[in-house]
Formats: sequence, structure tokens, C-alpha cells
Amino acid sequence: MKNIFLIGMPSSGKTTLGKRIAEALHYRFVDTDKRIVREEGRTINDIFAQSGESYFREAERRVLCKIKPGSSLVVATGGGMPCFNDNMDYINATGISVFLDVPVAVLVQRMVAHAIDDRPLYNANDPELVRSLEQRYQSRLPYYSKAHVIVTGETNEEEVLQKVGALL
Repeated sequence: MKNIFLIGMPSSGKTTLGKRIAEALHYRFVDTDKRIVREEGRTINDIFAQSGESYFREAERRVLCKIKPGSSLVVATGGGMPCFNDNMDYINATGISVFLDVPVAVLVQRMVAHAIDDRPLYNANDPELVRSLEQRYQSRLPYYSKAHVIVTGETNEEEVLQKVGALL
């Protein structure tokens, strides 16, 4: 069965929704950020601080390329993964991509509600969070828009399963 790659901004629900979709489809769930942390033996914040963003983006690529096509996986990608190293082309060639297009206002609410501070490019306490998320969203949209499936607004499992099911 084809792998399903969930893409989108941080706090768009890739991990939460991904686990539920994997369970519903009897697939396995993979979070690429968790795989990077396990392989590197350090947090993503530490990778950024010690080795820089370029190194992290290469680590993302290595983890992505280890995902074998047809493995019946639901993969939650890091928010920036589709935007570097031709990763979006690889994702589309090896599985079904689903863009969880959640409004920036909702992303901010989720980040603040969960006091997210483990993301190197975002801080829930940053007074410029809305502006920086909006800018990053706009810069990533050309990549995200290449997804096979686009789900807009507050995403739910049933909607994603219906749209993905037509492509499996």
C-alpha cells in the first residue's frame, strides 16, 4: 500500500491526525522529527544550535530517503521538510501527499495553548509569532500546494480518510 505523507505548518495536526489515520488504515505511523532526534541523539533545537539549519535539512533528507515506498506508513513530516532538497518531489513520487492547510490564527492558538517552545523557528511567547508564521506560511505555500490532496480549515480524520481513500 502507498505511504501517506502529511505536510503542513507546525501545529497543523500532522502528528495527532497522522496517528489516528494510521490506526484507521492499519498502517504504521512515523514522525520524521522523532526519527531525526533518535538518529542524532539530540533534540532538534540542539541540532539547530550546534550544527545549523543546513545540517538539519540534510538530516531530514536522509530520514525521508530511508522511508521505503509501499511500506503502508502514515508519515508526519517536519513543517519545512517539503521545502528543501527536492523533498516534495520525492514525497509525491513515493506516496500520497496531504497538505493540512490550517489557518495561521489556528496555528497560533494551538502553539500558545500548548506552550510550544521546542521548535527552533518558533516561540509561543514571541510577540511577532503571528507575523513570522504568516511569512513562513506564504514562503512554503508553493511547495505545500504541490500535494496530491489539500485539506483546508480545521482538519478531521474522516475528511482526510475520504480524500486519501480515493487515491489508495
